Amino acid sequence: MSLTSWLANLLVPSQGRHLAPADGPNTQTFVEQYVNEENVHTYPGRRKEHVRAMEEQEEEEDGEGRPPYLHSMIAGGIGGTTGDLLMHSIDTVKTRQQGDPHIPPKYTSMSSSYSQIFRQEGFRKGLYSGVTPAFLGSFPGTIIFFGTYEYSKRHMIDAGIHHSLAYLAGGFLADFAASFVYVPSEVLKTRLQLQGRYNNPFFNSGYNYRSTIDAAKTIIRQEGVSALFHGYKATIFRDLPFSALQFAFYEQERKVAKDWVGSRDIGLSLEIFTGATAGGMAGVITCPLDVVKTRIQTQHNPQEDVSTVRSTNIQQQSTHKISPQSPMPSPGGLSGSQQRRLISTSSPSTSTPRPGSVNLDTSSVITGLRLIYRTEGISGCFRGVGPRFVWTSVQSGTMLVLYQALLRQMEAHTLMTDGEGGSIV
Repeated sequence: MSLTSWLANLLVPSQGRHLAPADGPNTQTFVEQYVNEENVHTYPGRRKEHVRAMEEQEEEEDGEGRPPYLHSMIAGGIGGTTGDLLMHSIDTVKTRQQGDPHIPPKYTSMSSSYSQIFRQEGFRKGLYSGVTPAFLGSFPGTIIFFGTYEYSKRHMIDAGIHHSLAYLAGGFLADFAASFVYVPSEVLKTRLQLQGRYNNPFFNSGYNYRSTIDAAKTIIRQEGVSALFHGYKATIFRDLPFSALQFAFYEQERKVAKDWVGSRDIGLSLEIFTGATAGGMAGVITCPLDVVKTRIQTQHNPQEDVSTVRSTNIQQQSTHKISPQSPMPSPGGLSGSQQRRLISTSSPSTSTPRPGSVNLDTSSVITGLRLIYRTEGISGCFRGVGPRFVWTSVQSGTMLVLYQALLRQMEAHTLMTDGEGGSIV
C-alpha cells in the first residue's frame, strides 16, 4: 500500500471508504488538497508560492473581464454624461446659491430655490441653463477618463503593482487627463447657469451671453484664454482625490460582490449599491476639499467691494447705455476685462459658506483648510456633507450602473457577431 493510500484510509471517514476505493480520484484530490494546505502553513517557501498562485489567479480573472478599450470609453462616456445631465438642475440651483451676488441672498434653501427658478424662468432656460456646454464637456471628458483609467490600471496590474494601488492611481491619472477638457466647459456652463436666460429679468448675475458660442468668444476676447481655466488648481485638488477614491472603492466593492454572488454578473441591486456607495464615500471623505474650493472661488475681497461701490456711484451719475449685444455689467458695475468672478467649476460644490464666515484671503488649499479648521472646527470642514453625499451617490450610481450595462450589451453583441461570422465561414 502506498503512502497516499494509507493517508487516505486514515483521513477519509469510514463511510467514504466504502463509497470509493482508497486509490480513487476523489480521495487522491482530497489528500493532495490537505497536504498542500499543511505545506502552506508549515513551509514559508511554499506559503510564498501559494500567495503567488493566488495573485496569478486574480490576474487571470481580471484579464478575462477586460473589455476592449473602445467599449470602455463609449460606455463610460454615455454613462457619465447621463449621470451629469440627470443632476444638472440640482447643479444649477447650487451654482445660483454659491454665486448669488445679492445681499441678502435671493436663493436660500434647496427646495425653495428649485421651485423659484422653475416658476420664474422655466425648465430649459432656467434649471437646465448651461446644459449645452455641460454635454459638450461631459461626453469627451468621460471618454478620456475611462480610456485613461483602463489603460493605466491594466498596465500597472500587469507590471505587478498591487490592485488597490492600481485602482487608486488609475483614477487619479484619469481625472487629470480629463481635466483639460471638462474645466473649460465647466466655466462656460457655470456662467450660463448663473445667467439663466438672455436678458434675465429675474436674476442679475453680471453675465448676459446670447449662447454658448457667444459666451466662449466674449470670455476669450475680454478676459483671455486663461479665464477658461479659472479655478483649475482648486478644482483638481478636489476632483483628483475624489476620482481616485471613488474607483478604488468601486473596484474593491465589486470584487467582494462577485465573490459573494459567485459570478461576474452581480445583479442590478448590487450594481446600484456598489456604484452609489463608492461615490458617496469618496464624496464624504473629500468634503473638506470641496468646502475650501468653494470658499476660495466665491470669497469677496473687501477692497474690491469698496472700489465697486465707488464705481457704481459714478456710473449712476452717467447716462451710459448698454447695448443689447454687450455683456451686462456685473452687480458691482464691472464690465469688459474687469468682469471676473470667483466661481465654482467642475462638479457642483455642495458647501455654501455660512453668513459671517471668515474670508480666507488665500489661494492655497492647504492654508485654507487650516484656517477653516482653526476658526470653524471640524464641522466647518464638513459643511454641506449631506447634500454632497446625495449628489455624488446618485451621479456615481447612475454612471457606473449604465457603464456596466452597456459593457454587457456590447460584449453580447460582439459574441453574437463573431458567432454569426464563424457559422458563415
